Amino acid sequence: MDFNMFINDVVQTARQEMDQAGYEGLTTPEEVDEALQKEGTTLVMVNSVCGCAGGIARPAAAYMTNYDTKPDRFVTVFAGQDKEAVAQARSYFEGYPPSSPSFALLKNGEIQMMVERHEIEGHEPIDVVQKLEQAFDSHCAKEA
Repeated sequence: MDFNMFINDVVQTARQEMDQAGYEGLTTPEEVDEALQKEGTTLVMVNSVCGCAGGIARPAAAYMTNYDTKPDRFVTVFAGQDKEAVAQARSYFEGYPPSSPSFALLKNGEIQMMVERHEIEGHEPIDVVQKLEQAFDSHCAKEA
């Protein structure tokens, strides 16, 4: 089995999961700036190929698009793949070290909260969902 072919399949599947959940994939620093500098709230999911991303973070991310209170935008960058876009996104996460998978909630381009890898790995998806629900309830407008 060709490792590059295998990892490309894994990455493509992970990207498709986020696309199907309603997240906009950002692959360049310019796309990151355009999305994160918009007025309002944005959830950034830093995706990765690790098991905790596939088994915990992506399912939690998908669930959150259906929550009553939600950010204006759902976006994702892919660690280890779109390196420049990830670095640009992380430049908005002031005070937090690089972490993937992770979630960052921004409001008007400013970090409001972060769910880091250590809060994802070894936890259940519902634990991550509850952290995100609390953040959405605190920082996002409830839909009518």
